[in-house]
Amino acid sequence: MRRIWMLFLLLSFVFNNNANAQCEIKNRVMADGSMMYYFEPAAFYTTKSKSLKINIVTDKEHYFVALQPTPFPDKKTGKKIKDDLIIHLADNNTYKLTHYDTQYRRNDSIMQVLYLIDDKDINAFSSYEAVTAEINMQGTEFVRSYNFKLHKNAIKEQLICFLKEEEK
Repeated sequence: MRRIWMLFLLLSFVFNNNANAQCEIKNRVMADGSMMYYFEPAAFYTTKSKSLKINIVTDKEHYFVALQPTPFPDKKTGKKIKDDLIIHLADNNTYKLTHYDTQYRRNDSIMQVLYLIDDKDINAFSSYEAVTAEINMQGTEFVRSYNFKLHKNAIKEQLICFLKEEEK
């Protein structure tokens, strides 16, 4: 009986630890002094020639989808990326996210493009997995289309974590 009890405690600890690790929210102070909250980016698409990492970023007022495409254009060309992002979710609907900002970070070794999730679409993004994204990579090619193969639920799961945190 004691062994069963110990096994139960061990399994409870493991499952609780995994659930908390999935909602590990990080933060950083931006140049303007505002605080941004985010998750580590998850790989959504990877091939030998290109990849795409995505995560959710929030200032606790708005929610953004942050994209990190590879390869990415140089800073001069990258700053021209101003088009909106088109995302297809598993509900068979298409969502248009407004371009918010293009940033180069870590001594220009990472390019990140932020797109604003419309408040009316928060429920859909927290309910359905992402299927495809279309990005106009201005100056490099016309439109890059990514059919997500990895971590399709990452946007949904990260958004749910933020919304649960907000309720507390």
